[in-house]
Amino acid sequence: MSNALSKAKGFKKSRTGLYVSMATSAFGALGAYKQIKKARDDHDTLRLIDAVVTGAAVVTNLAILYRELKRLGDDDVLLG
Repeated sequence: MSNALSKAKGFKKSRTGLYVSMATSAFGALGAYKQIKKARDDHDTLRLIDAVVTGAAVVTNLAILYRELKRLGDDDVLLG
């Protein structure tokens, strides 16, 4: 069982795992965009602030994932 757990943790740090995480974050960005649009239409300031903070978290997460992806690329001789 611990072998399966270590494989799952390793997947998160793999190139494929990072791409899956980035895609998931991109869907989060779409949700935040829709939330911002709805809050602006409803003139709901509190929901707008919540949506902007959520969007900032998504952007930060994507930046971290991109950095991790670049680090994986730095280890690859063929990618330079």
